[in-house]
Amino acid sequence: MRTPLRRLILGRPIPTWLALHQRLPKVLALPVFASDAMSSVAYATEEIVIALVAAGSMALGYLMPITFAIVILLAIVATSYRQTIYAYPSGGGSYIVARENLGVLPGLIAAAALLTDYVLTVSVSISSGVANFIAAVPSLESYRVLICFGLITVMMFANLRGLKESGMLFALPSYAFVVSLFTLIVVGAFKLVTHRLAVTPPPHIAATTPLTAFLLLRAFAGGCSAMTGTEAISNGIPAFRPPESRNAAITLVWMAVILGTLFLGVSGLAHLFGVVPRPPGTVVSEVAERVFTRDWFYYFIQTATLLILVVAAQTSFADFPRLSAILARDRFMPRQLANIGDRLAFSNGIIALWAVSSALVVIFRADVTSLIPLYAIGVFLSFTLSQAGMVVHTRRNKEKNWRVSAAISGIGAVTTAVVAIVAAVAKFAHGAYIVVFLIPLLVLLFLIMNRHYRKLAEQLRLPPGEPAPLPEMRHTVLVLVPGIHKGILPALQYAKSLSPDCRAVYIETDPADTPLIEERWEKWGQGIPLVVLESPYRSVIQPLLKYLDEVKEERARHIVTVIIPEFVPPRRWNALLHNQTGLTLKLALLGKKDIVVTNIRYYLEK
Repeated sequence: MRTPLRRLILGRPIPTWLALHQRLPKVLALPVFASDAMSSVAYATEEIVIALVAAGSMALGYLMPITFAIVILLAIVATSYRQTIYAYPSGGGSYIVARENLGVLPGLIAAAALLTDYVLTVSVSISSGVANFIAAVPSLESYRVLICFGLITVMMFANLRGLKESGMLFALPSYAFVVSLFTLIVVGAFKLVTHRLAVTPPPHIAATTPLTAFLLLRAFAGGCSAMTGTEAISNGIPAFRPPESRNAAITLVWMAVILGTLFLGVSGLAHLFGVVPRPPGTVVSEVAERVFTRDWFYYFIQTATLLILVVAAQTSFADFPRLSAILARDRFMPRQLANIGDRLAFSNGIIALWAVSSALVVIFRADVTSLIPLYAIGVFLSFTLSQAGMVVHTRRNKEKNWRVSAAISGIGAVTTAVVAIVAAVAKFAHGAYIVVFLIPLLVLLFLIMNRHYRKLAEQLRLPPGEPAPLPEMRHTVLVLVPGIHKGILPALQYAKSLSPDCRAVYIETDPADTPLIEERWEKWGQGIPLVVLESPYRSVIQPLLKYLDEVKEERARHIVTVIIPEFVPPRRWNALLHNQTGLTLKLALLGKKDIVVTNIRYYLEK
């Protein structure tokens, strides 16, 4: 229904022939598909510091080695996904690669992991963005959940308008964040070199746990949250302007370079300034305060960080509906998710993502600390399966330099598998068990839905050879009569036009009314026999269902058409003043075999 309000919010419908013009240039594709990855700079360093600080101040010396190791892994994973982009230009990313090279089950595991991560990306990124802003404006703390819900809703409506328009809307916040952090890094480095700021050791913190290899691995796994969203570009290749693969590959390289540089810069300044975040402060806010004090640019950085973390959810809003549509076309998810709305967006997938991510924000009270343990496990599982699939693909095709490509993907697969295992073990008791059990449950649901669609296809498939003659169709018509008035007369005429075997059914909820009904029926019943069903408990449904069973038994091979007369009031709100008996009857008869329900409407005048 195209109301003026809907057109104002979502815009005019876009015809199919304009689909190519809705494709994204690289400058818009970067904020749409890479905002999640770039935004993780806002909390990745913090995750490393929080893990290390448990072993005391001295353990913070491992911040930079861990950061360098993560940047190297980022380069490996980005290179592997660059190969994926050229090998699978139709998109689908980890799901397609794993399904075609490792089998259907690994492909579904990758899909379930990605869908889970996309939902968590929306919840975590927006909650983290609001947390960064509240660090600068603590008075807003009591409105945390409401602000998060409002921002997710804004993201939903922006994406319902279409991918191109949402890209234009979110490009400025993404680039503002990149420019603000590059400025922070350059100015911070300049002030250090010119001795306007001094290198500061971290405050003394007593160790609460020994520094072990597992603790370092846990810090490494936490910092690897900087890599979430790396796969997004390979999922959305069809959204790029032609040549799609080349443009997607270039955008992926841009993303990896920007992400790696910002991550190294923020970690470097945090290390040199000895930053240990104290809630509600964050690493980025404390580094910015050290470099700029609390002047206008500090607040600009905080605002830009909020916006990029909100915009990071755009990656999920771009890829969750697209991956859901691919799974729906492969008959592993409901078919409605493959439908394209009138703005050329996968509207049902966008609304589904909004509903689930909003629920998570409300359930976990938009607390980043509670949501983070659920985060990143799924994406690293999908990384592992995708890169393992690319090893098989590369060895099978043996194109130029295939050994080098296979080695890169193999190293990436092993490393990301270690990260996924460490993250799952380290965060299991803190909530990661939810994701560990949710992914197999999603895979099971995929298989159940696929089984349903396969059985449906088998039963609907036309038999080979010449079509056999179909049996003659006979049917009985029942008209439900709530009373004798002008509204039922067209229904009686329609019933007589369908079949001579028709009758009217009146359900007696008050015996005192029956004589008057029978008296009027003699005049207005058009010769159709009237059947009165007693209902001592004043139920409309049960007597009708019982009578329908009797009719079906009496006429075993007949189709029974049940006609429900309804009058339509002149204004929609008028319907609230009337019983919805017709709707109740339709719901009760839904799914009954060989029962056809027809509404005959009588339109009232104003």
